[in-house]
Amino acid sequence: MIGDFLEIRVLNKNEIKKATKLVLEVFLEFDAPDYTQEGVKEFYNSIIKNQVYLNSLTFYGAVENGEVLGVIATRNGGNHIALFYVSGLHHGKKIGRKLFETAISNSPTMSLTVNASPFGVPIYEHLGFKKLKAEQNKNGLRFTPMKIRR
Repeated sequence: MIGDFLEIRVLNKNEIKKATKLVLEVFLEFDAPDYTQEGVKEFYNSIIKNQVYLNSLTFYGAVENGEVLGVIATRNGGNHIALFYVSGLHHGKKIGRKLFETAISNSPTMSLTVNASPFGVPIYEHLGFKKLKAEQNKNGLRFTPMKIRR
């Protein structure tokens, strides 16, 4: 369950660094085993180290006592989930659900898309997303395009 002091909100610039550190840690633990070395390197360079890309995202975080426990980031004006990661220590505590509800409630359209990692596909299906296409591979990054309609 979620603690009494957890808040879900837009992250400020200083917290985004904590968020990207969390994203990388969770990616390496849960997603990287499904990727080639090329895919891991692509994720690191095109996302974690790409400040222009990171600046284009809106970050929502699950923050408790100054610690970022989870993050969901959207792009395209809130129509696409770009990043969605919750610390492994906090899986199963409904933090991801609260982050998702925040993202979808702030989406300006009636649908939301994501390119789900192999690890993420069942999570997105549980949230109500449907596969749009078969798994894709771009520069070693495996993903399945998915969509949910409100």
